[in-house]
Amino acid sequence: MQKAELYQHARGDLLVVARWQVAPGQEGRIADILDRFLPQAQAEPGIKLFQIARGKEDTAQFLFYELFADEAAFAAHQASEHFRTLILGEALPLLADRQRSQYTLL
Repeated sequence: MQKAELYQHARGDLLVVARWQVAPGQEGRIADILDRFLPQAQAEPGIKLFQIARGKEDTAQFLFYELFADEAAFAAHQASEHFRTLILGEALPLLADRQRSQYTLL
C-alpha cells in the first residue's frame, strides 16, 4: 500500500491521544506495566496503530497515540481484560495526571 492509499484508508478513523504524568518515583513501575500491555493492545483486531512514547526530557511523561477502526473498536479495547487489569487496575493509581482527547482523521 502506498502512502496516499494508507492515508485515504485511515480517513474517518478514531484517533485517541493520551498523556500520562506519572507520580514521582513510579516511572519504573509504569514502564513495566506498559511493556506488558503494549503487545496485547497492538494485537487487538480493531486497532490500526497503537504506540506509546516516553518523554525525552521528562521521563515521567508518557504519550499514547492510538488509531481505532471505529468507536466499537475503542469500546472493545476499553473492555479488554488487559486494559482493565493493567491500565485501570495497576497503572492509573500510579499517575499524577491523565489527559485524553479524541479526534476523527481527515
